[in-house]
Amino acid sequence: MRLRAVLFDMDGTLLDTAPDFIAVCQAMRLERGLAAIDDKLIRDQVSGGARAMVAATFAMDSAADGFEALRLEFLERYQQHCAVFSQPFEGMAELLADIEQARLIWGVATNKPARFAEPIMQQLGLAERSAVLVCPDHVSRSKPDPEMLLLACQKIGVQPGEVLFVGDDERDIEAGRAAGCKTAAVTYGYIHPDDNPSHWGADVVVEHPLELRGVLDRALCSC
Repeated sequence: MRLRAVLFDMDGTLLDTAPDFIAVCQAMRLERGLAAIDDKLIRDQVSGGARAMVAATFAMDSAADGFEALRLEFLERYQQHCAVFSQPFEGMAELLADIEQARLIWGVATNKPARFAEPIMQQLGLAERSAVLVCPDHVSRSKPDPEMLLLACQKIGVQPGEVLFVGDDERDIEAGRAAGCKTAAVTYGYIHPDDNPSHWGADVVVEHPLELRGVLDRALCSC
């Protein structure tokens, strides 16, 4: 079956959103009279979400007293600061242009809530170009469950086997495989130091967005 669409995870795949997360975490430390920490300590936890980033920022267990208040403060601050420094990864603009020139459909399936994902896509001028944006708000089960990808396929009118799903987390690849999509794991995203994308079972592993050009070319030429 020929390729008709490409779906992307958002954080760490389509977009480098870590700078905004880092800015929020460092500001929270600064306001409490704490010195800045190495940005990498926060960046390495992006795939784990707000809970993991707050735990790393304050070296605090998520069960500790006061943790939930910090997590909620983090989310509130991030909502006001979610589209300041975030940008497509290097090479992604060219890749999206190639996808559009090839008359392929592209969209986003992300575990990021819509209240954050939608303004980011709008701010970066991607909302009107993306054919679909599926967030946890739209499904009953997030990735690694395949529901999100199946809904995206339904919305854009393609079969899962006609889709390449690109992600930087094992949950992305699990969801893509369970949905029946082809999958690509990217190593440039927010990979935890103890993780290894080559072990996730993806159809292909790439180190840079432009490496997906070859993947798309092969898919478009196949029967």
